[in-house]
Amino acid sequence: MEPKREGKIIPEPTNTNYKPSKFQNNDEQNRLTNNSPSISNSSRKSSTQKTEIDVSVIIPCLNEEPTIAECIEKIKKVFKNLNLRGEIIVSDSSTDNSPLIAKNLGAKVIHPTEKGYGSAYLTGLSESRGKYIIMADADGTYDLQETSKFIKILKNNEADIAIGTRFKGKILPGAMPRLHRYIGNPLLTLIANILFGTRISDTNCGMRAITKKAWKKIKAVSTGMEFASEMLIKAAKNKLKIVEIPITYYPRKGRPSKLNPLKDGSRHLKLLIKLRITNPLPK
Repeated sequence: MEPKREGKIIPEPTNTNYKPSKFQNNDEQNRLTNNSPSISNSSRKSSTQKTEIDVSVIIPCLNEEPTIAECIEKIKKVFKNLNLRGEIIVSDSSTDNSPLIAKNLGAKVIHPTEKGYGSAYLTGLSESRGKYIIMADADGTYDLQETSKFIKILKNNEADIAIGTRFKGKILPGAMPRLHRYIGNPLLTLIANILFGTRISDTNCGMRAITKKAWKKIKAVSTGMEFASEMLIKAAKNKLKIVEIPITYYPRKGRPSKLNPLKDGSRHLKLLIKLRITNPLPK
């Protein structure tokens, strides 16, 4: 029987593309990242090279200073409760203190060369080392402790992709504008289901999980919000198993939403039509 191991964040290997935090390689960094005793640089490097990562959590971030710490702490609790070896990757384009907060809490902070929801995820995915990948927003609208349900689904081989559904779960008052709740999201979801034969209730939910093996088959390329739709459409095209998990959706904390309903909605629609023409589903 495999001995029980304590879940924790695994530090990433040395990467010269990113500047180290001011706490790197000292006792303060160890305390902030995993509350573990200080270890030598050589021991840390050796451990990192040999240790496999169970779960990579990718969090796109654009000026989420009020909520980024809460998100990271919740993920760390999931790692501990499930005894997982994990990494937290914050794909950041902020101008506030979000990246500093994330670094000080042990997350790996990377900076996409291009702004955009999809670009943040594509950059994060290219850096991820986990067998399972969690995707979630940094604005506090999702309770990241619910990601434990997603991880269990993937680990039990019940799905290739697990996606949250707010419409089968609970949407708290003030969490979603009426235009998005009753027109935008339902309409785009309906169109996607008709065009691609899927039965998804919330194609634009920002909390989802996927196996690394499944991600390699999808090969999404969209850099904007339409990345969410492309991911599911190409999953259906590759006959990957998708499971929905009811979740609770919370009001944003901090700055207003960055969504542009007209611009983002039109990009989603154009992508759906393009993919239907150029990538028909296999019979």
